[in-house]
Amino acid sequence: MTIRKTGDWRRAQRLLERGARELGRSVDRALAQEAHALRTALVEGLDKQAPAGHALTPLAPLTIAARQLRRFRGTKVLIRTAELRNALAVIRRASLVFVGIPGTARGRDGHSLSARALAHEYGAGPTIVPITPRMRRFLFALYRKAGRGTSRTGGAGAGVVVIQIPPRPFMRPVLAAFQVGATRRFLARVASDLMGGV
Repeated sequence: MTIRKTGDWRRAQRLLERGARELGRSVDRALAQEAHALRTALVEGLDKQAPAGHALTPLAPLTIAARQLRRFRGTKVLIRTAELRNALAVIRRASLVFVGIPGTARGRDGHSLSARALAHEYGAGPTIVPITPRMRRFLFALYRKAGRGTSRTGGAGAGVVVIQIPPRPFMRPVLAAFQVGATRRFLARVASDLMGGV
């Protein structure tokens, strides 16, 4: 028994090559769409103060009093200056996509925003800070503003302040929620792109 191949094999090869290119482009576009959707979910979580429905730990009364002393009335967590929220980025390198706060992002104070995000995500401290005379005056004003006496600053002889940042996960809950159905959603995006958005 002999097998005989008939047909336009060059055309078939061209169709297969074109299909592979189109599939690659569709995968790239679907990956970009997923990355931007994740970034949007992260931003919305901060704006609503409940990433993926998990409420952020509210600000301490002393933090609110410190904001008021600096003439800032807002009480939202993690977006006083919007630097963290605005630093959330989608970065594409070859076949990899990064969604988050790049290590190169710096705040107005010159400090790393990714380090700040990490401190808030997992909590930080306790950090012991020596009190300067100027800081002591600020602390007295702060405790008065918060309606607490000045005895909590330690009174005479107290030379340090202990600062602790509670964990306020704003990325992990969103990432966990986003993983649910990710494969199905991604494949649906690829298929929709291949079919011309139908």
